Amino acid sequence: HYNVVSAFIKSMRGSDPDAAVYWLMRLVEAGEDPLFLLRRMIIFASEDVGNADPRALVVVTSADAAFRRLGMPEGLYPLTHACLYLSVAPKSGAVGKAFSQARELIERLGALPVPKKLRNPVTKLARSEGHGDGYRYAHDFDQGFVPGETYLPDDLVGTTLYAPTSHGEEAKIDARLRAMRNQSK
Repeated sequence: HYNVVSAFIKSMRGSDPDAAVYWLMRLVEAGEDPLFLLRRMIIFASEDVGNADPRALVVVTSADAAFRRLGMPEGLYPLTHACLYLSVAPKSGAVGKAFSQARELIERLGALPVPKKLRNPVTKLARSEGHGDGYRYAHDFDQGFVPGETYLPDDLVGTTLYAPTSHGEEAKIDARLRAMRNQSK
């Protein structure tokens, strides 16, 4: 059973919709809970597809909601729909790499202080201590971001945690990030 689940996930990861739907049906016919399979696909949508196709998470969570509404046997349609969508979607593991690197920094360096410009000046005391000083509002800029602005703790300025791939929508995200970073130099 465990090996069939593994074959199901690896078939989607390998972009083989024929094998993925075969293993999916093997699991369903063996009595596996379709909600477990949908849970695995929700994870897959972020872990293996990520921003290469941000719609993947929407498709799978919609399939989960539809399955819960329909039940069996009609629920096989959204279940299979999600499986096939994930199988042919472009893949990226950049989401997991980004949070893993951020976690590693936190484990290694601890909880670094929030820069004063990012702190809310909600009280007289906070304002007198400089909270919010120097903060520039992104929507005041034509590009919708502040060139040269930093938002990481001071000790991490210049650190890159999210490195988009060249797969699917992430290629567009990568181009936009590069353009913004180049304007900031």
